[in-house]
Amino acid sequence: MSVAAGPLFAFDNSFVRELEGLYEPWQAAPAPAPELLVLNDALATDLGVDPTVLRTADGVDVLVGNTVPPGAQPVAQAYAGHQFGGYSPRLGDGRALLLGEVLDARGQRHDLHLKGSGRTPFARGGDGKAAVGPMLREYVVSEAMHALGIPTARSLAVVATGEDVVRESMLPGAVLSRVAASHIRVGTFEYTAALRDPELLRALADHAIARHHPDAATADSPYLAFFQGVVDAQADLIARWMAVGFVHGVMNTDNMAVSGQTIDYGPCAFMDVYDPATVFSSIDHGGRYAYGNQPQIALWNLARLGESLLPLIAPTQEQALEPATAVLRSFTTRYEDRRRVHFGAKLGLADAGPDDDGLIDRFLNLLHEHDVDFTAGFRSLSTALGEGDPTRALFADPAAFDAWGAEWRPRVAAQHDRDSAEVAAAMDRVNPVYIPRNHLVEDVLSRGTFGELEPLHALLGVLAHPFDERPGLERYAHPAPADFGDYRTFCGT
Repeated sequence: MSVAAGPLFAFDNSFVRELEGLYEPWQAAPAPAPELLVLNDALATDLGVDPTVLRTADGVDVLVGNTVPPGAQPVAQAYAGHQFGGYSPRLGDGRALLLGEVLDARGQRHDLHLKGSGRTPFARGGDGKAAVGPMLREYVVSEAMHALGIPTARSLAVVATGEDVVRESMLPGAVLSRVAASHIRVGTFEYTAALRDPELLRALADHAIARHHPDAATADSPYLAFFQGVVDAQADLIARWMAVGFVHGVMNTDNMAVSGQTIDYGPCAFMDVYDPATVFSSIDHGGRYAYGNQPQIALWNLARLGESLLPLIAPTQEQALEPATAVLRSFTTRYEDRRRVHFGAKLGLADAGPDDDGLIDRFLNLLHEHDVDFTAGFRSLSTALGEGDPTRALFADPAAFDAWGAEWRPRVAAQHDRDSAEVAAAMDRVNPVYIPRNHLVEDVLSRGTFGELEPLHALLGVLAHPFDERPGLERYAHPAPADFGDYRTFCGT
């Protein structure tokens, strides 16, 4: 493996410098014939890199892991995790590498990570590789989430490796380069706490505070304040997921970032018809990570973080339990507050309060009872404030919508500081027209796997502006056709 000549990224690798014992130095497996499939020019520019340089052969070698850029220190990070409720003490980056931390022009720090870069000491029997399809899925969905305003890791590039990987069939391999505030997870704290090394646990917490929750450093109880910061960030994140119908699919503790960003897109998808029991993951047989379960699972995961932090919160477990439990319990109130804000905005309520929860829930129940598409149902609502309401036609029994509307419209009108046109415009700014519809995603993945990339780029262009309805793009807003069937997604490992 070669080292690139001259600086490409501005690296400053604090994780490696400060947290020895939580990683293994490693390098990517060589890719015999790398080919750039998609590059995020805007993100590259934000990172201070000229996209034209990344498109060169030398740049592509960096993105696929063939070349270590100056200043990078590639490592496989260690973490544990509860997977579907069962504890695995040693997981880690089995097929991924942290190349290093990039400082952008504003001095902000970002992890630059490779996924699908080959076996590491944490590979647990896998080949460490990835296929083109799942890497393109993460690119599409993570960039769609970013455009929707949801905190997320982002995708910089997907590079085909020039070799096949063995799954149910032979598939072209690929490496995804992605960017995140960090890849420190609840599972990172679980792993560190299990080592029973109090200084390393303290160093990890101090590192995470400095990167993600700096106000906690000056609190009376910094580690309790850090826990509160993570609880608050996750409450808002999950509320945002719910407001766009996003199903993560594999909410294990090793997939929950303390930064409050969405990470590790595997069997993720967006709902079409609204149903709280919606599950897409092929391995989630019991529906543990169904759409409607996501808030409760987030709370469960945060309890595991709280357990790991107990030694830092107070000298004894008995002293730490009460304040840590109080922070954990605050998740429910915080989540309900954020849910009310996000769903209230979708209904045109800038001042949604607890008395509006019933109005929100009754509309969701209507969507469920009448098999109405989640995204289209909410987007159409802004038209229901004017003349000639097309929304009622979405419901098998329009009278049921009329009854709800008779309660909703006066509540919207009670906001005297905005007229109906202003309210409708505000609703259209939070209710997307375009999401990564599953049938469209599957189409571009199947085509992109074998080199037909035009549909992928077209979809990315649409998703980059999800709230702006544009003529000629109607098919991107339509729900899946009836013959699309029961949709299932896969992790891609």
